[in-house]
Amino acid sequence: MTEDYTPELPENENETLYEHFAFTVDKGQTPLRIDKYLMNFIENATRNKIQAAAKEGNIHVNDAPVKANYKVKPDDSIRVLFSHPPFENLLVGEDMPLDIVYEDDTLLVVNKAAGIVVHPGHGNYSGTLINGLIYHFENLPKNSSDRPGLVHRIDKDTSGLLVVAKTEHAMAHLSKQFKDKTSEREYVAIVWGNMEEDEGTIQGNIGRHPKNRLQNTVFFGEDEDKGRPAVTHFKVIERLTYVTLVTCKLETGRTHQIRVHMKHIGHTLFNDERYGGERILKGTTFTKYKQFVDNCFKILPRQALHAKTLGFEHPKTGEFMQFSAPIPEDIQQCIEKWRGYSKHLED
Repeated sequence: MTEDYTPELPENENETLYEHFAFTVDKGQTPLRIDKYLMNFIENATRNKIQAAAKEGNIHVNDAPVKANYKVKPDDSIRVLFSHPPFENLLVGEDMPLDIVYEDDTLLVVNKAAGIVVHPGHGNYSGTLINGLIYHFENLPKNSSDRPGLVHRIDKDTSGLLVVAKTEHAMAHLSKQFKDKTSEREYVAIVWGNMEEDEGTIQGNIGRHPKNRLQNTVFFGEDEDKGRPAVTHFKVIERLTYVTLVTCKLETGRTHQIRVHMKHIGHTLFNDERYGGERILKGTTFTKYKQFVDNCFKILPRQALHAKTLGFEHPKTGEFMQFSAPIPEDIQQCIEKWRGYSKHLED
């Protein structure tokens, strides 16, 4: 199914309004039309759709409906309301293949392919991992966000391992391990630039970018108290001239953490479009080099990030379990191309 798929809505849902989005305007926000403001904060939203929602009285500021030309002010409370529940709450099971690495009566470990969204959200109401999970497994426990089975998540275009809880006890036990930072998560990434240090730790609070809600950012200086604490440990595996192959161990699990932390230290993930890595950030101006990088982008049409290793204590047996997923073909091919390029320069 495509992203345009619209689930059937329950009957008689037009008697009340359901909140789909809620924002509090930053203190430093300059006056800006609300339709333009919301375009920066709602993924896949067009200005026409936002204006239509305002015309129907579905955009409220400080609990009162406003028109599309309303100018947002600092501390405004914005809510986008519709007569139907958010589509992501209307979960439908879908028969889709799952790459199950391990399964017992308590949990399962899944190797997610790149391009699959973990849970439904705005613009992705079908074809997600959860749609597949609820088709194959009945009565999965819900997490604190009402999402069946999910203990943690990885981004759509990140591949790799996820643990899924099958019982309420497993959900609580595993979630606590992630919260207490006792689980192990190691990623493999290709980043732009030659990293000088062989290993290191990146610390910096991560939160929503104040001007682009589709990105996260590291807060520092006067703003360092904003966002939530985040710690990433990295180690260089191989230097490949203008890119570096690294492993990243997560101590915390913030949204886009590795992508944001790596960009913060000047080593944006290779082909990470959301954070600017789809452009040539290091290298020469030669046409042949540009063609080489473009070929790498075609081989790996996503950010070069793979959740390779996952470790946790089994909620039932108490045994520490560790799983590993091989580097996917697209990332492996990209690494080989950079190896060939680096060897060519040496020769």
